[in-house]
Amino acid sequence: MKITFCCTDTEPDLWLSGLQAALPDAEVSLWRTGAPLADHAVVWAPPQQFFDEQTQLKGVFNIAAGVDALLKLRLPPGALVVRLDDAGMSVQMAEYVCHAVIRYFREFEGYAEDAKNGKWARRNSSQRDKFEIGVMGLGVLGHRVAKSLRAFEFPVYGWSRSVKRLEGVKCFEGASQFSEFLSKSQVLVNLLPLTLETQDLLNRTTLSQLKPGAFVINVARGAHLVEDDLLALLNEGHLAGATLDVFRTEPLPATHPFWRHPKITVTPHTSARTLRETSVAQIVGKILTLSRGESINGVVDQMRGY
Repeated sequence: MKITFCCTDTEPDLWLSGLQAALPDAEVSLWRTGAPLADHAVVWAPPQQFFDEQTQLKGVFNIAAGVDALLKLRLPPGALVVRLDDAGMSVQMAEYVCHAVIRYFREFEGYAEDAKNGKWARRNSSQRDKFEIGVMGLGVLGHRVAKSLRAFEFPVYGWSRSVKRLEGVKCFEGASQFSEFLSKSQVLVNLLPLTLETQDLLNRTTLSQLKPGAFVINVARGAHLVEDDLLALLNEGHLAGATLDVFRTEPLPATHPFWRHPKITVTPHTSARTLRETSVAQIVGKILTLSRGESINGVVDQMRGY
């Protein structure tokens, strides 16, 4: 068995040694132009040339949950595209989102500003049972986020393209229920996969349907959000603020207005980072399962985009 590794902006040595240790009978190597054909590939943001050369791949294992960039490339016919199911990312995502929600709910941003000015002042508490949070996207990450928010006794709603059922979460599905879902949300958390249908979904029309003074958290993809529409709604006062971890251009340019806007918190695409050892174990397990002719979880429907 031959396995090739092609991950842009990723230090390869520990990945290669981890894969080799777990698959001692396999030939594991870093991809270079003109390399021999491999059976499986472990990738992140590979160039088109990689797939033009590696024409006989059986499995393409992406070292992240999102595969939108990968699906824009011409892939070998018949190759399975496989995303990570979790690999330690869901608990990180839940931490990040809960932190952002609680920071807004408890007005910790205001307290931090007061502290800078030596001001001792208590703020009025919000009603928890009326502080409704909408989570868009109820896959592995969205499920964990919704469950974690419920642990703080917030009312939580979920929206997805297809029918989902989560204990303690009122779920909406499809285009026909999207507006109702938005209208109930004081906080909107975006965890949708990026597809042609979801690109630019966070725009003036949809964000205007949120409750006045709503807060937006985007931890999915930058292309979900129409940036000028968000800025306009913040400046008009319909939205109270936003926490953004993903952007159309990354790194976020130094001149971008998000950096300087007082109602926006920016983080550098760090809400849920790939954990190497956990990811290697999952990828190896799936490769071995495929080698036995058995099915695996995480296979991407390339027509749907996730």
